[in-house]
Amino acid sequence: RNNTAITNFILLGFSDFPKFKIALFVVFLGIYLLTMAWNLSLITFIKMDSHLHTPMYFFLSKLAFFDICYVSSAPKMLSDFFQEQKSISFMGCAMQYFFFSSFGLTECCLLTAMAYDRYAAICKPLLYTAIMSPTFCLKMVVGSCITGFSGSFIQLCALLQLHFCGPNVINHFFCDLPQLMILSCSDTYFLQVIVSVLTVIFALTSVLVIMISYGYIVVTILKITSAEGRSKAFNTCASHLTAVTLFYGSSTFVYLWPSSDDSLSQSKLASILYVMVIPMLNPLIYSLRNKEIKDALNRWKYEFKIGGKYYLNLARLSSI
Repeated sequence: RNNTAITNFILLGFSDFPKFKIALFVVFLGIYLLTMAWNLSLITFIKMDSHLHTPMYFFLSKLAFFDICYVSSAPKMLSDFFQEQKSISFMGCAMQYFFFSSFGLTECCLLTAMAYDRYAAICKPLLYTAIMSPTFCLKMVVGSCITGFSGSFIQLCALLQLHFCGPNVINHFFCDLPQLMILSCSDTYFLQVIVSVLTVIFALTSVLVIMISYGYIVVTILKITSAEGRSKAFNTCASHLTAVTLFYGSSTFVYLWPSSDDSLSQSKLASILYVMVIPMLNPLIYSLRNKEIKDALNRWKYEFKIGGKYYLNLARLSSI
């Protein structure tokens, strides 16, 4: 602790590819803008169509909102493309990780809640409305937020106790906890224990609940006699299962893969997947094979067409 304390960090980002700086900036800017546009459109679409005011789409709109918050670490990364010194203060680094971790853990809990919603819809169809009441759905979302931010706050408190005396270079495009622990001069054993406990609480518990829910769902689907009924039941779960697989698959690769120089570069690429690409793809995953959203979109097109003809005729009458 007698050494000089580090107050700023240098984010390397994608400085390993200087020749592709402009191309990478354009790609990431496009991903960011598409993510914002698609998720905001999905939220607006669900809000304005009364046929989509069901628990499933209530959770989906909240997932889209958290994806917007989750991907909002991108602007810092985009601005760093044009800065010689990609520096960030220690407090700024800690707060960046706090919000990133909070929304990530909240999304983890929300995906679990959505799995329970699918279980109730397929396995308990007659009691679905009573089980997934608006009050209960709201409590699940609020509980997900409280749990996610609480878990991240515990990590933040432990992180602020660490001491940094150099080096101060982070081989990543945002402040992630594994890289900060590597640079710390302090004993990180306590923080590692906290991370391990939170991993068990969040990741393993969430995966276990999701697997149990889908176990019951598969058994129920196999009992359905008609092929059309089985297909319809499967389609209601396919989108959620795809989103869960992408989210947990990329996260597992980043945080459970052994550390080395090569794995750091691979981890950085995998981080792009779950930080930027997955939030962009989620609206498409939940919309492309969703009949209810397609029907709602067709209703919108029809109403827009009828409304356009109405105002056109009104304009003609007023001119006469």
